[in-house]
Amino acid sequence: MKIKSVITLFIATFLLASCAEKHNLSIEGTAVNVTEGKVYLQKFNNKMYDVIDSVDIVDGKFSFVGNVEIPEIYGLTFDPSRSSFMLFLDGSPVTVELNSESGYRNTVVTGSALHEAFVAYQGLRDVKIDEYINENPKSLVAAYVLYRNFSYRLSPEEITANVQALDPSLHNTPYVKVLNELVKTLESVAIGKTAPDFTMADVDGNDVSLSQLYGKSYILLDFWAAWCPPCRQENPNIVAAYQKYKGEGFNVFGVSLDHTKEAWLAAIEKDELTWPHVSDLKYWDNSAAALYGVRAIPASLLLDSEGTIIAKNLRGEALHDKLKELYGK
Repeated sequence: MKIKSVITLFIATFLLASCAEKHNLSIEGTAVNVTEGKVYLQKFNNKMYDVIDSVDIVDGKFSFVGNVEIPEIYGLTFDPSRSSFMLFLDGSPVTVELNSESGYRNTVVTGSALHEAFVAYQGLRDVKIDEYINENPKSLVAAYVLYRNFSYRLSPEEITANVQALDPSLHNTPYVKVLNELVKTLESVAIGKTAPDFTMADVDGNDVSLSQLYGKSYILLDFWAAWCPPCRQENPNIVAAYQKYKGEGFNVFGVSLDHTKEAWLAAIEKDELTWPHVSDLKYWDNSAAALYGVRAIPASLLLDSEGTIIAKNLRGEALHDKLKELYGK
């Protein structure tokens, strides 16, 4: 079995090397309560997993071997169309008890100090990312959690400061590269800036541009997805605001980060979302989400009639309060 080498230069917790080296990948696994089928090895990429290899389960056992550049983040799963178990590898042989129950929460990994660092992070409460990075500046876990768990709630200046606190050996990782680009993007869509225009297919497959809604009144640019529980919980609030102010010209432009049209359309119908909707059905690779630096959903921007950004991420009563201020009722 041959495994394709992946992106280089990842420095992890407890590693002192200044550049990535090729290691013999060694994963010995037990498939808990599964005696046959396949286990898929996946590469983590932009909150998604790409299958790079698979092996058969034989008598409840499986193994992966090969030569890859690590430390790196991978996924293991019995079904690539469903959830995966995130696995941090640091070059040491590991054993895995892969248990799919409760979203793989009961899976046990031994042998990877990097994965142990990630598990330890998961057990922390009220993490302050700057303090965590200062304590773990060379850790891939620190770079990952800044990218995944904190980037969407930090200002461009805060992201930059935290990136600079990471060891330079991490600066060429995909996570830091994404963060550096995110800073530029967030600066371009700050309050007071003109919203970047984009065109995307609507529910009927017709191309629709954001700018087609300009010239009437305020617009809520709403990023959401059928699979996102917080989005679905917020939808009734947006519906109420839309119903109250649509007579004044208020509109909503929904951008879905779904990956199947069926789920997208079903959610629109069930939640009674009667405003314009678009999606490229590319999940986290949605081009409009990238254009606006959206790293978590729900996310929204309130625009004036000419496309100037006047507020961000107004939810619940905050959205109603702002619209009441703007419309005077």
